[in-house]
Amino acid sequence: MEKELNIIYREPEVEDAKKIVDFYNYVGGETKEHPARIMILAMDGDEIAGIGTIHSGNKIKARHQGELGIVVAKKYQKFGIGSEIIRQLIDFCKSNGITTRIQLDTRKDNEVAVKLYEKFGFEIEGCLKNTTLLNGVYYDLYVMGLML
Repeated sequence: MEKELNIIYREPEVEDAKKIVDFYNYVGGETKEHPARIMILAMDGDEIAGIGTIHSGNKIKARHQGELGIVVAKKYQKFGIGSEIIRQLIDFCKSNGITTRIQLDTRKDNEVAVKLYEKFGFEIEGCLKNTTLLNGVYYDLYVMGLML
């Protein structure tokens, strides 16, 4: 029988700091406080199952755009956690009074991720050739965007 998940979605608290650092050391990334930035944690008890972020710049000409980042630990994938994190991030952007566009990058060969983002209305806006290098292999990245 598969493990039944009890995922709670919330913003981080001070007590989460070490877990967040450990999680990011495991899967990568960072965030900072800003009115158009947010981090959403997907928690399974005391364990972080996933993290989603929207990062917006401070420059006036670009602060309307949020960069979406999301990561879900492998053992928590295929439970809808990524979808729920993305939904909450989009809702945050729609309500913050600043963000009108969301952008993300994803590997072109990651068809599951591309379909997930398309489900939320993201469109492929371009392809960056040979942008990611892993274990001696180059991968193309899609740039995807969503106007709110």
